[in-house]
Amino acid sequence: MQGCGLPAAWAGQPQWRVLETGFGLGLSFLVTWQAWRADPDRPRLLHFVSCEAFPASAVDVLLASRAHPELIPLATQLAAQWQGLLPGLHRLSFEGGQVLLTLGVGDAKAMLQAQSLTADSVYLNACDLHTLKAVARCCRRGTRLATWTVAPNITDALTHCGFEVSKVPGATPECDKLEALFNPRWEPKKPADAPAHGVRAASHCVVVGAGLAGAACAASLARRGWQVTVLDAQAFAAGGASALPAGILAPHVSPDDSALSRLSRRGLRATWQTVKSQLAEGQDWSACGVRQRRFDSSGALPADWPEAGQFWSRAATPMLGAKASGFTDLWHAAGGWVKPARLVQALLATPGITERYGVQVAGVRPSVLPSGDGWQVINEQGDCVAEAALVVLAAGFDSAQLLSQTVGAAGADGPADPDGALPLQAIRGQVAWGPVPEGATMPDFAVNGHGNFIPAFPVTGQERPHWLMGATFERDNTSTQVRADDQAAVLARLARLLPATAATLQPAFAGGLVKAWAGVRCAAPDHLPLVGPLDGVNLPGLQVCTAMGSRGLSWAVLCGELLAAWLHAEPLPVEQRLARAMRANRFQK
Repeated sequence: MQGCGLPAAWAGQPQWRVLETGFGLGLSFLVTWQAWRADPDRPRLLHFVSCEAFPASAVDVLLASRAHPELIPLATQLAAQWQGLLPGLHRLSFEGGQVLLTLGVGDAKAMLQAQSLTADSVYLNACDLHTLKAVARCCRRGTRLATWTVAPNITDALTHCGFEVSKVPGATPECDKLEALFNPRWEPKKPADAPAHGVRAASHCVVVGAGLAGAACAASLARRGWQVTVLDAQAFAAGGASALPAGILAPHVSPDDSALSRLSRRGLRATWQTVKSQLAEGQDWSACGVRQRRFDSSGALPADWPEAGQFWSRAATPMLGAKASGFTDLWHAAGGWVKPARLVQALLATPGITERYGVQVAGVRPSVLPSGDGWQVINEQGDCVAEAALVVLAAGFDSAQLLSQTVGAAGADGPADPDGALPLQAIRGQVAWGPVPEGATMPDFAVNGHGNFIPAFPVTGQERPHWLMGATFERDNTSTQVRADDQAAVLARLARLLPATAATLQPAFAGGLVKAWAGVRCAAPDHLPLVGPLDGVNLPGLQVCTAMGSRGLSWAVLCGELLAAWLHAEPLPVEQRLARAMRANRFQK
């Protein structure tokens, strides 16, 4: 830290990005985190990016901190999240999202190439020339570097990579260290994912939509200093698809560990970190685990699934009372259920967010603010209902229509039809739910695979816990009217998923005692979210976050962080390849 001029160098900055080339037992991260906590002039956000080919165990992380008692509380928090570290990038969040650790599990050079990063400080461990070149690509002019390695080959390599290097005394006369400043004779290249219109300084932002996607974006931006106004046509938060009484959190599994599978794990980690720190266990969520029933050959684990993956998913033992399908079920230990509306409310409680409901938004149009270009949010009469430098469209399926009108108003080069820029498809779903009958045959965990079933969750004002089974899947239907035939379809799904439970609940269905709820989700053609700017349409200051499909609980928090990371040139929460797979402009021609 001293070799990089910290903590003085980060004083008063909106964010600070530290890169370390070897995480080890995490002591450098813990010391930096501790210094951040103790500094009244600390940056609003501390990013710590590190690499480790062979992560230590959580127990070893805790043991290493024993020699430094002041670090034990921080090490305990770190160890609590130190699970499921498969190869690739992992984002761990602390201090309410203001201290972010991005850990790359794998070779340092490969992990740096997978990340989009501009570092302000570098803690360098011994490495070869190729890794040093990867480090240099992550530096800006003025980035300071420090290392205990003083070998001539390291000095020469740093100089070759554009650093001005000095050998200085270390803690003892026998222990020198190197300090270096990145100041190449050439102009450093900008990162491939650098914002097209420059890094946004935090000011005022409008988010259209108070569901999971909108709330997550609002919270991520507010943590970075934005004053956020959230608009929604409903009379309260989570009035659309996010009003589902309860939803399942479970990873997607595929034999080739597809992008969808990897993103689902990244999203689950982000959601659970938020849920467990802000909501009440047992009342708002439960990490009860999820059993995935398999009725065909899809949904299998990769053949070379490593031990670290057992935290997420593993083969399950036969299920008592369930009909054998011929395919091995899976157990998702990191699964459970969450009440979406409670998560939305917690996200919108982030300081800096103002909520306005009953506001019908018809589109946005360009405006000129004193600080530069901006946007006006307008109603059907063309009246301005809000104005800001940044607008985020997170209105689900309606986002395409809003963008269509926006593009026409802006006179931009992009398409003026919703299918051109945001090819969204509406997906109607209906669920059945009701109180758990006396003596009902229920599993102790959630179940998915042919629909999904939550056996028991509390409902405010109700004495008995409730169960939930869903959901139907109907494309190109935006109706939220409950239909009797869909209740029968839900019961049929339950009969295949859990025959004994279906028999227990059949009298309630027959007697009309089961409640129903219907909502409309939206999805993109490739089943991944649409996040970020529409650069090809030339609309600076306009962002999109939508197309969560049936995985809003799994993806919304991650997407909010990704949108904010792109805006502020921060380290990405996922690999560049996965992030680009979610970019909102990927369908533009």
